[in-house]
This record gives sequence, C-alpha cells and structure tokens, in this order.
Amino acid sequence: MSISVDTLIIGAGASGLFCAFNTAAYGKSVLIIDHANKAGKKILMSGGGRCNFVNKQVEPCHFISQNPHFVKSALSKYQPEDFIDLVNRHHIAHQEREHGQLFCKNSAKDILSMLLNECHMAGVDIHLKTTVQDIQATDTHFLVTVKSQPDNRIKVIQAHALVIATGGLSIPTLGASGFGYQVATQFGHQIIPTRAGLVPFTFTDKVGEMIKSLAGLSLDVIAYNDKASFDLPILFTHRGLSGPAILQLSNHWQAGEQITINLVPTQDVYQYLLDAKRIHPKQLLRTALAALLPKKLISGFEQLFWQAYQNIELANLKDETMHHIGQQLNAWHLKPSGTEGYRVAEVTLGGVDTHDISGKTMESRRQPNLYFIGEVLDVAGQLGGYNFTWAWASGYACAQSIGVRW
Repeated sequence: MSISVDTLIIGAGASGLFCAFNTAAYGKSVLIIDHANKAGKKILMSGGGRCNFVNKQVEPCHFISQNPHFVKSALSKYQPEDFIDLVNRHHIAHQEREHGQLFCKNSAKDILSMLLNECHMAGVDIHLKTTVQDIQATDTHFLVTVKSQPDNRIKVIQAHALVIATGGLSIPTLGASGFGYQVATQFGHQIIPTRAGLVPFTFTDKVGEMIKSLAGLSLDVIAYNDKASFDLPILFTHRGLSGPAILQLSNHWQAGEQITINLVPTQDVYQYLLDAKRIHPKQLLRTALAALLPKKLISGFEQLFWQAYQNIELANLKDETMHHIGQQLNAWHLKPSGTEGYRVAEVTLGGVDTHDISGKTMESRRQPNLYFIGEVLDVAGQLGGYNFTWAWASGYACAQSIGVRW
C-alpha cells in the first residue's frame, strides 16, 4: 500500500501538531504519524495538568544550546503574542502567573483540543499506532516504510518534505525514544550528548537521609553553582530536592559537581545570631533560628550538624561557631549523587547538533527537505513555558519554509 503526501511529520506532539496545520494552511497535504495511541500525551501532563503553554517574556537567553544564536530567527518569526491570539480565538480561559508564565485555567486538554481542531480544520491526517520501519531519500522525495497497529499493515509513504518532531528522551512512559536521533545520524548529523534536564536532584549520603525526612517542606531560597543562580523555591521530597530553583539549576549541572543553597536569602544569619546573643543570651540556637526557618528544617540540621550545640545557650556559643552556622545556612554546600533521570525530566538537554540545521527554516543542511523541530534539537528551554514556546516557534519556521517550497 502506498500513500503520497507533500509533507510527512513524524511525531504528534506539540511541535509536530503545530507545524502540521500551519503547513497545511499553505495548501500542502500533510500526514502525521506517531507510534503512540494518543496524540499530545506530554501536553496533557504538563504544568500539573494545566499546561504552561507559553511565556510572555522570551529571549534567546532562556534557552540552552551549544549554538546559542540558533533560536533567534525562529523566536522572532513567531512570538508569544501570536500563540496567545490563537488561544484567545479558541476561547481558552487562561491565567498569568509569576515571571510571565501562562497556564490554562481549566485543563491542558484545552490546548491539545485546540491543536487537534486546527489540524482537523486544515485537513491534516493523523495516523497513530504507526511505527517507522525504514526511511530512504531520493533526489525528489522520501520513501518512508511504516507499520500500522493492530493489523501490522505495511505502508510506504512518499513525501516531498520529512519533518522529525519526535522529541527527546524525557518521560519514556509517555512514549519518548531516541528515534529522532537515529534519523539524524542516518543523514549525517552529529548528536550533542543528551542528559536529563529540569529534573530533581537525588542524594545517597546522610544529608540525603535528612532531606528525605523533610519531604513536603518548601521554602524560598537562592540555589546556585558557578554557572547559574536561581532565586526561587525548593521542595524537599522523599527522593531528594526538587522545586523550581532545583529544576532550573539542574540544566546547568554536571554529575559530580557541587551546588550551593542560601536557605535564608533575606538575612545574614551570622549577624542575626550575634544580635540574638546580645539581646536574648539565654536562648537556644533552635529558638533563635525559628524566626528564620521552619522548625522541622532546624531540627534536621541540629541532628545532623549541630548536636554538640543543641542545648547550649547563645551566651555560651563562640562567635566562631555562630559564624560557621551562619555560613552553613547562607551557603549550604551539597553534592548530589545524581538526578531522577529521564523518568521525570521535563526536557532533554542535548540532541541534534544545530550547526547543521538552518535557524531560519529548521531544514537540514545535509539533506534537502529534511527538517527537525522541537525538543529533538539541541535546544532546551528554562522552566516556565519556554519549551512549548520553542515548539511553536520552530514548528512555525518549518511550516513557513515548506509552505513556499513547491
């Protein structure tokens, strides 16, 4: 069985769906295939089920890539306001949270339904439960052999343009795979080594045991290393540290490196303790610190680091000791044993090397009419809607390029 289309898109996620109906708007026939049984699974779980679908404040600095200028052209062609206009045309209730993040008021299903409706209205065909068996390129088109479930029917799809929108390795339970990297390698592209991004840290030492005992506790901190700093909340979990500050910092961390957390960013703890010693000399350390930190956290530090001081009044604590305690709270040094990995990572760092991809069109410089969009590329956004922003922008740039081709 043979099918002929102008454009074949592999991947029915955010970038693939968005690229599809924008390409079809130019009068092109478009077919999307995906091995999953449903389209847009990752959209549905994003933002806690509310989908942080865009960020109003977008700059190239919000993205990580070994080719940092690559994102500029696509981001300039399709901006957050353009997607917000689309959301408004579909009457999707949404709200703005801190740092320019826009979320659905009701459900992420609203965004997926919008994308699927746009595809339907544009005449896009979507074939799910379809796996790619082989890809061959001729001088004029691609021949893609696929197998459809549940009947195991083999088809050959002939397409002028082939778009790889397969995403990265994050959250394999939703169908993530390295297939896009295999296609890129087949056509001579290099792959920047991948790792989990926007992911919680894990700890295996006694500090880790203390962290786990504080599961559920959240507080505003400054988390940093020598590459980046984030003034955001952290969350103690049964597995380690999470929360926005940690997820952001994970994008700038390599295995074996140390991180630092200022647990009391609004106060010089050493000076605070000196003042407390002068005003309330009979106070215990935990009593003095209770005004700055949750009692549960103080107790954890007391058991792990300060057992020798837990029943000593401030008047009998040396200034040197208080200086050490202050430093520990204002600059708590930790070495994660690792991260929770792709299982829960919100994004994949690394991917198809963008030096061989046109930043204006998303087209391969090694194979004509082959395109890569979204997370499969070596482009990862920060937390806050930036990865969806990249999906829309890269998908639109690709659609524009294909739309004016033939």
